[in-house]
Amino acid sequence: MKNRLSALLSAVVLAALAEGSALAAGADTGDVAIQARVEEAGAVSQVFLKQLGMAMKQEMQAGGPVAAVQVCRDKAPAIASELSLQKGWRVTRVGTRVRNPLLGMPDAWEQGVLKTFEKRAAQGEKYDSMTHFEVVEEPDGKSLRYMKPIAVAPQCLMCHGSQDEIVAPVRQQLKSMYPHDRAVAYRPGDLRGAVSIKQPLMD
Repeated sequence: MKNRLSALLSAVVLAALAEGSALAAGADTGDVAIQARVEEAGAVSQVFLKQLGMAMKQEMQAGGPVAAVQVCRDKAPAIASELSLQKGWRVTRVGTRVRNPLLGMPDAWEQGVLKTFEKRAAQGEKYDSMTHFEVVEEPDGKSLRYMKPIAVAPQCLMCHGSQDEIVAPVRQQLKSMYPHDRAVAYRPGDLRGAVSIKQPLMD
């Protein structure tokens, strides 16, 4: 997986930098260094989502929705960890309602951005086209923080829908793996969460 991630990351980053991706409001877009960092963060988020989608598809084909539950538990953190190691950043996935409070709980800044995403969606903007970034000053230093929203797709309801939409074997698997699960009762188009990236900045 490491070699595939490295190759995919390099290709996506180069494409993003070459195209000069559009930037969201939230920082000084006149700063060329910040622009480059934001574009690279966008590329990394694309790699994360693409790798996660491929892993989910493979598990669905091999073992159905029960097997796919393990992708979110095992492979999503592994992909995020590998990207974090490659870039020297913190790459995570946070949720509006979480399955595993130890991994998916957004911090105060992330909670605020998730609410902003929902407000923007209520005004007609599509989650697919949204991003948000800021240069923030925190106790551990200055960082560029970036988020890319993740919307609920119809196929997500097999694991994240209502009790009627989640079949019994999947419900049992979720109960066993996530005793404090709150990531259910979503509808297609809801905000599921976001890819969140934190890049340390040197003063």
